[in-house]
Amino acid sequence: MKLTLGQVADWIHADGEFDTSAEALGYSIDSRTIGAGDLFFAVKGERLDGHDYVQAALADGAVAAVVSNRWVVPAEVDETKLLRVSDCEDCVLLALQKLAHAVRRQWGGRVIGVTGSAGKTTTKEAVAQVLSARFKVLKSQGNLNNGFGLPLQLLKLEREHEIAVIEMGMNHAGEIAALAKIAEPDWAVVSNVGPVHLEFFPDGIAGIAQAKYELVEALPADGIAVLNFDDNYVASFGRGMGERAVFYGLNEGVAVRAVHVAEVGAEGVVFTVEAGGERASVQLHMLGRHNVPNALAAIATGLQCGMGLEECAAAVGELRAGDKRGEVVQWQGATLINDCYNSNPRALDAMVDALMAMPGERHIVVAGEMLELGPEGEALHAACGKRMAERGVTVVVGVRGAAEALVKAAREGGVEAVYVADADAAGKWLQENVRAGDAVLLKASRGVKLERAFAALA
Repeated sequence: MKLTLGQVADWIHADGEFDTSAEALGYSIDSRTIGAGDLFFAVKGERLDGHDYVQAALADGAVAAVVSNRWVVPAEVDETKLLRVSDCEDCVLLALQKLAHAVRRQWGGRVIGVTGSAGKTTTKEAVAQVLSARFKVLKSQGNLNNGFGLPLQLLKLEREHEIAVIEMGMNHAGEIAALAKIAEPDWAVVSNVGPVHLEFFPDGIAGIAQAKYELVEALPADGIAVLNFDDNYVASFGRGMGERAVFYGLNEGVAVRAVHVAEVGAEGVVFTVEAGGERASVQLHMLGRHNVPNALAAIATGLQCGMGLEECAAAVGELRAGDKRGEVVQWQGATLINDCYNSNPRALDAMVDALMAMPGERHIVVAGEMLELGPEGEALHAACGKRMAERGVTVVVGVRGAAEALVKAAREGGVEAVYVADADAAGKWLQENVRAGDAVLLKASRGVKLERAFAALA
C-alpha cells in the first residue's frame, strides 16, 4: 500500500528531518532487492544488521530508511532520508510489524490465516487459488510466514483486495500468537499437527498442537475455523465453536468430504468431493493422496465465502506443484520428483507413498536429513527407513547426518541402501546410478540443499 512518509511516521512513532509528503511505493528489508521508491527497514538479524546497508539501499533508489535512534549515522548517509524509531534491540523490526498492523486495520478486509505442520504452503496456495476464481486475493508469497516475512506481505495490501490469505509458521511456542496480533485473522485454516521442530518443544507433539491452536485462539467471536477432522489434534480445536468450526476430511460426518480417491501417477490424484448434498469431480494436478486434504481445505473455505461446489472444484484443479514441492521431471527416461524444499517424517512418508504409486522399474528414495527433530531425531529417521522397506522401495540413499539411521534401518529391512555425506555426493550417485525406467524421489530439510543433487542431473 502506497503511503506518505508522514503517515508511516505517525503509525510507527518515528521522528527525523525527512520529507513527510514523499511517498513509499513499497517496503523492503533487503538492500539487494530494493526498488525505486521503496522504504527500507534496517532490521537487525542474527547475522546481519540492516543499518550496514542503509547507504546501499538509498543509493539504489530507496525513498528513505527506518533506523534505530541508537545508530551512529555515517557521514555519507543523508540524514534527511532517515525515519528514526525508539532505542531498543528490535525497534526497527517492531516498527515494520506495527506498520503492517496499521495497514491491515486501515484496509479492513478479511484475513484468512493458514497453518499446519506439513503442507501449509500448499494449503495456502490452494486456498488462494480457489478464492481467486471469485475474489481479488492477496496471498503470502512463497513461505514468507514469520515475523519478518508476514509484515512485508500485509504491506502489499491494496484497497481493491477483498481477501488476504496469509501463511503463519512457527518453530517456538508463542510465535503464531505474535503473528496473529499483527495480521488479526478473521478466519483460520489448520491442516495438521505433526513431528516438526521437536527440538524446541520438550512436551513433543502436544506442545506443537498448542502452538498451532494459537491461530484459532486469536480469532474474533464470529471467526470461522476450517479444520482437518482426520487429524485428532486439529479436530479438537473446534470444541466449543459450534457452527463456526467447519470440518473437512475423508471420513464421514464432515462438512466437506473426499470419496473415491485414486492416484493417477504423474497426473496427480482424482477424487469426488461431497458437500451440502452435492457432488463434484476433482482432478488435482499434484502428487500424492496427502494433497487431497489440502484441496478440501481450499474447497471448504471457498464454500464458506459463498462459492459453489463446482466452482471450487474447478478452481482447485488449476493448482500446480510449486518450486521444489513435488515437481515431476523426466531425465533420460527416468522420472524424478523434486520435493527438496523441506521435509519431516510425516511429509516424507506421504511422498514415498506417492512415489510407490507411480510406475517404475526401480523406486529410489534420496532422503536428506530431517532437521530440528530433537532427541527423537535418530529414532524418527530410523522409523522412516523401516517404512520404506515395508513399502517396497528398491534403493534408499541417505544424505547427511541423521539420515545414516534411516539408511541402516532400510538396509536391515532388506533394501539396498547407501549413505552419502552431502547433496553434492548425492548428485554424483544419481549421475552414476539412475537409469531409464527409474522413479526417483528427492526430499530433505531446507538446510541440506538437496536441490544441488537435482541440479547435477540438468
